[in-house]
Amino acid sequence: MTWPVLQALLGHWRRHPFQMVTLILGLALATALWSGVQAINAEARASYDRAASAIGGGQADELISPDGPIPLATYAALRRAGWRVSPVVEGWVDGPGGRVRLIGIDPLSAPPGTPAAMAAVGIEGGILSFIGPQGALLATPATAERLEGGSRPVRAVEGLAPGLAFADLPNALALLDRQDVDRLVIHPDQPLRQSPLTEVAPGLERARPATADDLGRLTDSFHLNLTAFGLLSFAVGLFIVNGAVGLAFEQRRPMFRTLRALGVSSGRLVATVVAELLVFALVAGLIGVALGYLIAAALLPDVAATLRGLYGAAVEGTLTLSPVWWLSGLAIAVAGTALAAVTSLWGVARLTPLASARPRAWARANRQTMLAQLAAALLALMIALGAGVAGHGLLSGFILLGGLLIAAALALPAALTGLLALAGRQRGTALREWFWADTRQQVPGLSLALMALLLALAANIGVGTMVQSFRDTFTGWLDQRLASELYVTAETEAQAAEMLDWLDGRTDAVLPIWDTEGEVLGAPAEIYGVVDHPTYRDNWPLLDAVPDVWDRIGAGQGALVNEQLARREGLAPGDPLPMPGGWTTEVTGIYSDYGNPLGQVILPNGVLIERYPDVDRLNFGLRIDPARVDEITAGLEDEVGLPPDNMVDQAALKAFSLDVFERTFAVTGALNVLTLAVAGVAILTSLLTLANMRLPQLAPVWALGVTRDWLARIELLRSVILAALTFVLAIPVGLVLAWVLLAVINVEAFGWRLPMHLYPLDWLWLGLLSAAAAGLAGLWPARRLASRPPSDLIRVFSNER
Repeated sequence: MTWPVLQALLGHWRRHPFQMVTLILGLALATALWSGVQAINAEARASYDRAASAIGGGQADELISPDGPIPLATYAALRRAGWRVSPVVEGWVDGPGGRVRLIGIDPLSAPPGTPAAMAAVGIEGGILSFIGPQGALLATPATAERLEGGSRPVRAVEGLAPGLAFADLPNALALLDRQDVDRLVIHPDQPLRQSPLTEVAPGLERARPATADDLGRLTDSFHLNLTAFGLLSFAVGLFIVNGAVGLAFEQRRPMFRTLRALGVSSGRLVATVVAELLVFALVAGLIGVALGYLIAAALLPDVAATLRGLYGAAVEGTLTLSPVWWLSGLAIAVAGTALAAVTSLWGVARLTPLASARPRAWARANRQTMLAQLAAALLALMIALGAGVAGHGLLSGFILLGGLLIAAALALPAALTGLLALAGRQRGTALREWFWADTRQQVPGLSLALMALLLALAANIGVGTMVQSFRDTFTGWLDQRLASELYVTAETEAQAAEMLDWLDGRTDAVLPIWDTEGEVLGAPAEIYGVVDHPTYRDNWPLLDAVPDVWDRIGAGQGALVNEQLARREGLAPGDPLPMPGGWTTEVTGIYSDYGNPLGQVILPNGVLIERYPDVDRLNFGLRIDPARVDEITAGLEDEVGLPPDNMVDQAALKAFSLDVFERTFAVTGALNVLTLAVAGVAILTSLLTLANMRLPQLAPVWALGVTRDWLARIELLRSVILAALTFVLAIPVGLVLAWVLLAVINVEAFGWRLPMHLYPLDWLWLGLLSAAAAGLAGLWPARRLASRPPSDLIRVFSNER
């Protein structure tokens, strides 16, 4: 008996094909955006795993020096003392296709299971093709392309970490012009007898290696943002599904009653409806996963650029087809369908054989429903505020954000009803008063679509405000930080000395930009030096400082820390600051450092050299007349032999930084547009599905003399007005969203807070866009109404409705 019941149910979709398309389209769009985001996240995390296991399989402990690099003599002493360790050196090399991070290893002493060492043995020609003066570099195919045509042969090897090139240790040291290593990987199997570490190398410390989880925690903020967009888009798509399923239930209510009267049990009926929806969910899920793959493939290059720019995380810009995310896409499609259909299924289960078959307004919310929605909105608001006040971390920030959005969406129908009631109080013609009353009556039927539009508009306003505020702040910050007209990098210290001699008398000032790395208060940090010069006094952006901060820096006292380090450790001017090497200084100022996920300390340059004599001394900023930039650049190239790539003028550096910024937020911009497009589809489907059920309200007005063309114009105007009112209500929601992003989530994610700016002109364009989207969505139903034969409208009066 199940098959005849299923045939009867499927017959509805044959008679209403557009509803079937609506259902599949809504679910496919929701699944596409969600699965696309998950594909991007899965690819990034797979890259983290490969990067973490590149040396030592991500399991072996390491020996590191808090003071900087480890001399080769220390490595030799440890080997002679019985320590089985393998040296590793890292740095950046320039290839014809761009910069690549180079890792030098010793494949003969590397721990077993090290992917790079295994690849060195397995390449064509064996390990002899890897070691020796002409040894090849190993990299993934995509990374190898960037190195083709360089000074070293390159071998493409599958399965290595993306964005990294591996070389034999002597070759890497030669390419990086170094005589020391960064760390020593400890072999898991050590001899029974060996000299204590404190005797052989007392300056080294044993540490756990970086893992995929470490990098994953660093990039959690970015992935959580993507996931939030995916969830928002999925929720917007579910509004479409809920509307289509609800309409189908109401239209099939007579059929359900007939089937129950013929003896079909409520359990069998529910099971058949579930089977029907499961088929639709799987079909829509497959379409959505395919679309998600295309979306992810299109956005992944920008995501890879973002992760490299913000976090230094190496992610290839190509997508690997993984069963994990497409199976999760199908699962989320089925779960979403179940969530959207639960109310209708409950109605089917409670349907009795003698239930009324009269179709009712399928999404009409009565007073009790609206009050229940307001109560739910209040509850969501309380949860959000509780998370914001009592919670800490990114999760609390996203709970605050989600609760506010849910509360706003649930309160929207009541707010629209109130605004329309105020508009209806204005005295006017009978047609005008009917218009406002009828528009108010249509709010429940369109509430899901309008909620979707509100969420999409609020997301656009909030994220747009955040990005534009960041752009303006970042641009001003660059103007302060990049004060030097030309930035140069010598290849060796001898060349640096020759360059300084040549520059003597040709510049206003030569500012060293020397730095090293170390662990400050338990976390990796960058340590820079600064000289006493008006460039810093006039331009450096300080957020808080002692009154005589630059005088003290000039006297070789104190240190400046970036906002990230200050927030993470609760530092303030005047606080002591323990430094690598076992000495302590005082925090004299805190400065903004946008775009940097790491802590940073700036010391007086003399103190930097005294405490860390091995500091890299190759980078300089030159203060010169901007008109002489080309002259100085040509002189450095011709007289000193400095390569052109080692000289960057201020304008080019700013342009590069802003280009990285734009690519960083290209993904969020694309997801904003996609979310707004899904909301437009939600409005279209709601208007089309409501069109037939609107005839009982429109037929009497037509009978009183209003032509079908005028009724169509009125219906089109109604959709535009509702969209405009929704946009007005979305503005405060979007601004609250922007504040949460800037003041809560951004601080938790990155460690800095941005000022919030308002951009009313952007809102105007967004309002016009939403009105246009609503107008286009309402155009089709309006045209259908204008072309309806009068017999359809007359037929309304032939039966009691």
